Parts: sequence; C-alpha cells; structure tokens
Amino acid sequence: MRRHLAYPLVGGAVAAALLLPATAPAAAEPGPRRSPVAREFGNGPERNTAASPVPKQRLGADLSRYPWDLTRGYPRRTVLTEPPENPSDASIKLGLTPYHAIAPMLNDLQRRSDRVSVEVIGRSHQGRELYLVTVTAPESPAQARAQAAMRAMIEDDPAKAARDPQIKRSYKAPVFINGNIHGNEWEGTDAVLRTIERLATAQDAQTRELLARTRLYFNVTANPDGRVNGTRVNGAGFDMNRDFITASQPEVRSMRQVMIDTQPVVMLDLHGYVNGTLVEPTTPPHGQNYEYDLFIKNAYANGLGMEAAIKALGYTPERDGVHPPQIPFRDWEEGWDDWPPIFTPQYAPFHGAVASHTVEIPLRVNNADYTDQPVEELRRRAKINIDVAAAAIAGTLSFVRERGPQLVADQIEMFRRGAAGEPSKRVPEGIVPGFGPEDVYTTTFPRAYVIPAGSGQRSEAAAARLVDHLIANDVRVQRATRPFRLGGKDYPAGSYVVDMHQPKRGMANVLLEAGADISPRVDAMYDISGWSLAHLWGATVDPIPRGDLKGVKARPVSAAAPTGSVPPSGDLVLRLDDPKEVSALNELLGRGVQARWTGDGSVRIPASARPAARAVADRYGVRFARASGPGGGTVLRRPRVAAAASADDVFSLQEMGFAVTPVSTATLNAGFDWSSVDVLYVSSGLNHGQLTAQARRALEDFLAGGGVVARGATGASFNAAAGLLTATAVAGRGDANGTVSVVNAGGPITGGSAPYSFVYSPRWFTDLGPEVTVEQRFAGQGPLIAGHWRAGADGAGGPEAARGQATVIRGVDERGAAVVLFGTEPLFRNHPKGLFPQVARALLWTATQAGGD
Repeated sequence: MRRHLAYPLVGGAVAAALLLPATAPAAAEPGPRRSPVAREFGNGPERNTAASPVPKQRLGADLSRYPWDLTRGYPRRTVLTEPPENPSDASIKLGLTPYHAIAPMLNDLQRRSDRVSVEVIGRSHQGRELYLVTVTAPESPAQARAQAAMRAMIEDDPAKAARDPQIKRSYKAPVFINGNIHGNEWEGTDAVLRTIERLATAQDAQTRELLARTRLYFNVTANPDGRVNGTRVNGAGFDMNRDFITASQPEVRSMRQVMIDTQPVVMLDLHGYVNGTLVEPTTPPHGQNYEYDLFIKNAYANGLGMEAAIKALGYTPERDGVHPPQIPFRDWEEGWDDWPPIFTPQYAPFHGAVASHTVEIPLRVNNADYTDQPVEELRRRAKINIDVAAAAIAGTLSFVRERGPQLVADQIEMFRRGAAGEPSKRVPEGIVPGFGPEDVYTTTFPRAYVIPAGSGQRSEAAAARLVDHLIANDVRVQRATRPFRLGGKDYPAGSYVVDMHQPKRGMANVLLEAGADISPRVDAMYDISGWSLAHLWGATVDPIPRGDLKGVKARPVSAAAPTGSVPPSGDLVLRLDDPKEVSALNELLGRGVQARWTGDGSVRIPASARPAARAVADRYGVRFARASGPGGGTVLRRPRVAAAASADDVFSLQEMGFAVTPVSTATLNAGFDWSSVDVLYVSSGLNHGQLTAQARRALEDFLAGGGVVARGATGASFNAAAGLLTATAVAGRGDANGTVSVVNAGGPITGGSAPYSFVYSPRWFTDLGPEVTVEQRFAGQGPLIAGHWRAGADGAGGPEAARGQATVIRGVDERGAAVVLFGTEPLFRNHPKGLFPQVARALLWTATQAGGD
C-alpha cells in the first residue's frame, strides 16, 4: 500500500513568486486516497489520428543534425508575421490572449530583451504558425556551438560526457514547457506568456543565475487551431495528446522534433481542468521502458515543489472554489498512469527528460461552462487558472535552478545505460516515500531487432515506413551490406538492424516490443495499454533476444531504401496488404486506369498502364508483380464513400485516397443524395432510430444494392436496426484495449494479413445467419497479447469469452446489400497501419458485390 508522505526537495520548494529563495516545505500529511477523476472530463474514450517527415539521423557528433543555424547564437530576433485580428477567437470571451495577439507580443519582447528568441517550428493543420520561444542569457555563436557539441556528446557518447568537466561546468540544462495542446484548455498559453515577459526583464540574481545555467524553451500554443475554434482537438479533429506514437499531425511532429533537438531534462505540459490542481507523477502502471529510478526521484520532487508553489498562492475552496493540489502517485491507487507514450509528458522521457509532468489547472471554463457561465465568472476562473499554471512553471524553474547539474547527470546516465546495453534496472522500494512493489515495472531488452528484407518481409512498403518512423523518433537504424546470421536465422543484405545498445533504446523498445498484458495488476487504465508497431504496422519485425552483432556488416541510415518496382513486361498485379498500396490503387483509378478486383486481396493492372504504375510505384514505394494466367475479375472504380465516422476514421480513409463525404443522422435527415455513393461507412454519429421516415426510405433505396462497412458499437447497432446481416454483436468490457491474436480465414478482406489486430471496447459476433461468412476470429488462446482486458463485474465480456469468436464478418443480405462488420478497431487513431488494408478491401469488396447474391 502506498504511503502518503512528502519527499523532501533537494534545495527546497518555491513560493508563488516567479523565483524566490528555496525553503523547505512542510511534510504532507498522510491521508485517504482520493478517487481518480476522469482526465480531461467529459471526453470519454478518445479517438485520434501518417508516417512522418524524416530528419537527418544522428550520427556521431555531427552538428548538422540540428535544424537551427548554430552560428547565430542568441538572441535570434525573428520578425513574426502578425495575423489579422480575429474577433471570433474563442479565447477573447475569457479575457485571454487571442492567437492573433501572440505574434505582436513576441515581436515586442524580442525588441525589448536580449534574452528572448522566437522561431517558427511548423504550422498547424489549418496553417497557423507554431511559435517556439527560447529564453536564455545571450550567447555568442561560439558559445552556441559549444552548447550544441555538449548536447551531442551527452547522447552520442554519454560515458565520455559523464567525465567531461566542461559539461559539469557550463552546459545549460534544457527545459521544455508546452502550452495549450488541448485548444479549449487555454490558460497555459497565457501563463507561458506571463513567464516569458517576467524572465525577459527581471534583474534579480536568481533569474540571472537561472538563465546563465539553462535554456528555457516555450511552445506558446501547441494547438492554435483549437485555441481559436474553442475545441479540444486540432483542425483535423484530433486529440494531439494521444498522437505521440503515431505522429499523424503536423503539430505533433513539430513538438517531437523540438524534444529531439533540445533534449530537455525537464518537460511540463499545461492542461485543464481538475480541481484541485493535478500535478504528476502518476499512479501505476509505470512505463516499463523508462529508467524509472532516475525519473521518479526527480518527478516526485518537482511535483512537490509545484504543489508548494500553487498552495502559496493562497487560494481556498471556501473563498475561491479552488481545492488543494493532488499528486496521483501519492494520492491515488490507479487510473492515471504513465504506461503508454501517447501523451506529451510520457513521450518526453524517451528523449532525455528525467522529470516530466502533466499539470491540470483547476477551474473549468470550457464546454458547457463556456456557454452557460457569465463572462465575469469565466474571467475570474481564467485569471486563477493562469496564476496556478504560472506557479507550476515557477516551481519547475526553481527546481531546475537548484538541481540543474544533477538533472543533466541523470540524463547522461539514462543514455549511458542504453548505450551500454545494461539490463532494465529494478527500482528499489522506498526510493521515494510510497514507492512500493505495485510501482515496479521492468522489461527485458532484446539484443537487437531485425526488419528483414526480401522474402522474409510481409511488405517492403510497410518495412520502409516503419524504418522511416523509427528514424523520425531518433532511433538509430542500420542496413546490412552483406547477408548475416543472427538469433539462429539467416537474413539477406538490405535487412535493417536496430542495435539495442543505443542511447535511446527505450524509445526503440517501446515502439517495437510486443508489450505486456497488465490486466492482472490493475483494474483501471486511463487510455490505451497496447500499441506494438511490430505487430500492427504491417512489417515483419524479429526480436533477437541475444547474440553477437560483430559479424553484422551494416551502415547507419537516415532513411529507408526505395522499395517501388514494376516488372518490365506483361500485365501487373498489386497486392493490397499496406495502405501505401491502397493509395497507389486509388491514384491509378483516379487516372482512369482500368484495374480489376480479383477477390483475393489483389488487383490486376493492364500492361498498357505501366507508365502510370511506374509513377505510383516511385511515389508510394510499392512493388508490382507480373500477372500470370488469363485476366479476369471485376472492373473497379474508386469507391465513393459516405462516412458517418470519427475524425481518425475519415482521416485514415482519405489518407488512403478514398473519396469521402462525411454524413450523420442530421445530414441524412436534411435530405441526402445517395446517387453519388457506392459504400456507406458507419462508425460514429449515425442513429438509425432517429432517422425521419423520408431519410429511412432513401437509405432503404440505397441498401437495395449498396454497400455497408461498419465497425464498433455504432456499426453493430446500425446493422441490427437496418436489418442487414444476421448476427448478434457481443460487447467486451468497455475499457478493454490492446493488441490481440487473431486467425484470418484467407478471404478477400483479411487474406494475407498478419495474425494480429487491435481492439478498443472489443466486439464479436455470434448467432450468424447462413448469408454470413467469417473473415477473422479471435485466437483460441489469449487472445490478448498486450494491453488491458478484464471481464466485467458480472464476469462477462472478458478475453476468455472472446476466444474463437468471429470478429470480422461479411455477407450479402436479401436486398442485395453487401456488408462487412468489424468488431476490431482497424483505423484506431490512424495508428495500426497494417490493419488499414482490411478496411480498404472491405470497401472494395462491398462496392463490387453489392446487388449480387
């Protein structure tokens, strides 16, 4: 049982002022645990959203790896383009800084202070600039280059860095503060701006000392689209604080690159709203790929310091409606974990952060409160929230000022363990008060991972995407120049090797390992619990538990080798086993190429289309094979899809090149023209029972020969209400999720797919009618590989009940409607790339089969 005691800060805590002399905090009193709150209330299970741009691989101490001009030194006075005034910016109602006012403010601060530099690190989905502000004491070009060289040494040669007296003496500890990743959690941006302005001009000794010994990086608003629009999500409809494994959104890729390039020792992510203010570290389960002993001692100490700074503001429940802060690690049993690296602070440790935190400020101003509360009350709350967020930042800066050299040493030690290939360290109980056996999570790092080339690879396109994604996450990858044998298996030249003796081995492993079934250890998880790219991204990945890599002749790569090819003669065949292959097909169809669906997950392309095939092979990296035997199959056209679907489903369908028209219950009730639709995709936002009589008649006319692809609870309900396939949908426990073992039947939907899938609120189908064919079943053992899936309180809905049950089915009903139902989540948050083709093939199959028997 966790103990409820404070961990004494080295150097003490901070008061409410920006930087005050450190004083020892009073010990926190033990007390009863509070019930976990739902993180970011009212959002339920989150849904999010392709492979990312690939930066130069870090090789040795090559300073060209950094995107910024190192010769410029600091300050760097970038004159920002000032957007036109937007009176509809949602932040204005709260008395906060609208997006259009940020650039003028930063331009002014750069003119007034030699400590402030601003750079544009990217653009949002809707095209708004993302501002990174660096606050530090001025540096000459030579000093800036020296800082970059030391940063490179810390990662590239951590053993040497640990002995380097210059690093101990003069390296500036990097800190990354991220504001407003959820657009309607506004106040973090204003707290960041307040902090920057104070640091820009303060002349006290502590501020001067801080800026001489640190570089402070502020991402002013990570989500300008959401800030302006008053939405949690960005302009594409994605919750970006679920996207760091996949990095589907441009804003997330920008944040990722900042963390790679600045290598922060501490990271802070400002959110709302939990009252009292929630300050991480988290409950179990803890990410098993972290160096958690280095992390928890710093994260808990900084958490206590932030708590003290927030309390020093003097806000009370009685007078202000503000409750005391809470630290989940200390105060809760479970339900707010750091297991998946999908959140910003859970991703940052893999790039060197030895303390990182979500901070949830207290007073709600979004959603119904934004609409219903008086403006005066909203502004009162927003002002308090800014104070709280600024106090959290101030506490963190005091913590870094006091502990900076030790934080750098701990980052070096983290990278050193990875480079040396040391075993996962078991964190000793009591390392901080309350750290017990329930907090201990470790993993076994393999010696290497191999991504085979040639016939050993399921999909060369998938392998290339995976390699590029690893590199984009700063994982070091090599490509074999000669055949080799490793782990008892022979591999051809051209295979990729991820040597797990590397500084960021935690990053490599968290992406590639199978994961763990943590169902027995906790009852409640906050979000997803399984995500393996090795299982879900369509590539073959072999873990090599042990072995000697000295015989592997390989060279580091900064991008995957090209994979596209077209045979010199004859008709062509393109397998649809990867979303890139689907994209290639849809482009060919868009060019007017007459492709034929062969019914086995392939399409046949006539020899006359070879020039077009060469173009898409080069663009998407796909391989065409030479067709054999006589031609045949159904002539295809690019299916026109009406999608009642979540943002990530629509995004993924469009990413594969499908023409998608979003629809909903309201859209259909308003009168919808079905003549331009081949297939209806249903996963969200369509309630058959709420359709008007006229809308229902129009839908029935479409179903008499149309196609339907549906997934999840909404899809299963629609199937039943519309009287499509004869099947009973059985729901697993609602919060169950993870990677699962499946058995594919080899039909047109799942033939050739890997024996893995992904579930979130899993479903399966029983009582199947004669018109139904099973395409996929849960495996007879497991089926959970990694994640969290328990039975419900009544004993139903667990993985045992799902064993052997149908999870993807297809059929043609008596009206001629061709239907595919998924109980899995094949497009979840744009993540499980290897499952996307199942949906694509379902759309193609229904489009070709509709009206048949």
